[in-house]
Amino acid sequence: MTLQEYDYARESPSKLAASCLLLALTMKNLGGWSPTLEHYSGYRGQDLHPLVKKLNFLLTYQPHDKLKAVRTKYSHKVFFEVAKVTPMDMLKLEEKLKSC
Repeated sequence: MTLQEYDYARESPSKLAASCLLLALTMKNLGGWSPTLEHYSGYRGQDLHPLVKKLNFLLTYQPHDKLKAVRTKYSHKVFFEVAKVTPMDMLKLEEKLKSC
């Protein structure tokens, strides 16, 4: 989804990937940013928080006229229906990120 948004073009791909992983871990209650993830990614969890919030906002207010084919594809069971996952409430996300 970020490929079509100019705001994300200035972010490094590794930071974007790390932020997506942290958002996914948070959304699925699989823990936070561990020392192992910090070591191998090179990013501290606190450094990723602003981008994680921005990504969740993108999921929350996504334009429905863009990327219909991608959304349809990833709504299928083969892809675990990831396009149907509801974004986190911004206040709950903020609360969980503070505890990471």
